[in-house]
Amino acid sequence: MEPSRPAVPLLDLQAQYQPIRAELLAAIERVCDTQRFILGAEVEALEAELAQALESPHAITVSSGTDALLAAMMALGIGPGDEVVTTTYSFFATAGCVSRLGATPVFVDILPDTYNIDPDAVRAALTPRTRAVIAVHLYGLCADMDPLLAATAAAGIPLIEDAAQAIGARYKGRQAGAMGPIGCFSFFPSKNLGAFGDGGLVTCADEAVAHEVALLRNHGAEPKYLHKRIGGNFRLDALQAAVLRVKLPYLPQWTNGRRANARRYAELFAPLEAAGLVTLPIEPVGYHHIYNQYVIRIPDRDRVRRDLAARGIGTEVYYPVPFHLQECFAGLGYAAGAFPNAEQAATSSLALPIYAELTEAQQAAVVGELARALGR
Repeated sequence: MEPSRPAVPLLDLQAQYQPIRAELLAAIERVCDTQRFILGAEVEALEAELAQALESPHAITVSSGTDALLAAMMALGIGPGDEVVTTTYSFFATAGCVSRLGATPVFVDILPDTYNIDPDAVRAALTPRTRAVIAVHLYGLCADMDPLLAATAAAGIPLIEDAAQAIGARYKGRQAGAMGPIGCFSFFPSKNLGAFGDGGLVTCADEAVAHEVALLRNHGAEPKYLHKRIGGNFRLDALQAAVLRVKLPYLPQWTNGRRANARRYAELFAPLEAAGLVTLPIEPVGYHHIYNQYVIRIPDRDRVRRDLAARGIGTEVYYPVPFHLQECFAGLGYAAGAFPNAEQAATSSLALPIYAELTEAQQAAVVGELARALGR
């Protein structure tokens, strides 16, 4: 009889929750006892703690990572007639928020080794109508920021950092979300720092921009019931703020756990990598990867994924269809083959379990089952 292997979920939030359960419940009870659920002391305290942790002068919490992007672009005045250059390979909110404001997303390809936006392609895509560039720090690895910052500075436009997957990541010693004029984060439960629901954050260096984001998240009201601008309801709940305040001090520990697991994967996958069957994620010199996802490339990805699922191994595909091939963007006129690096990544990439609590036995099971599925 074949020995049984442990089932390995893509993410196990219970493993993170149980050791800090008492702290989390106490924080929730604290908020309940105050009966202050909208903005207030918990939110203000979290914003101060996040600003310090992310080395940003200003941190404004919002209701989701999507709303962080939306509020950031609203604060920058982006709207109809404007173009925003961004990657074709990311979570939908990156491009969707551009279109929601009436602006036009202009897509460019990714670099094949990092999955991040190609700075040369960005430079070539800039036009007099370009009002901003959105650089996504995908999977927890920062985009190549120096050439991006140089290109946007020369064009006189802001660089928005979509750091939804990259809290704590660094590039040449600088924090994700604190390198450009404005950064956007997500606290979706699956993120390295996850709330008990949706949540987001905008970071920025300029006080006037920070004030504008804070204004926009509360329907543009200042003072109450007087509206100079039309904003939205982008506020973070106090309950979510309390949860995040408990979790934030653990983030370095959890990040170290993910990085240790990535190193172990590299060792376990060495034979498959040497055989050319697996392409592993990279961490270029000067970068600090936080592995929000651990994404490999393999041949015959969809069959292998089905085999792994049948053997109890959780995986995910981030992302199966690049933006330029999404039906909702068909009117932009892009065709298949326009961005070959992104299209190849969409058909070959596979995310494996990487959460900090993942055990050595679970990692061995993941690699063993993957090798089996690849015929090794």
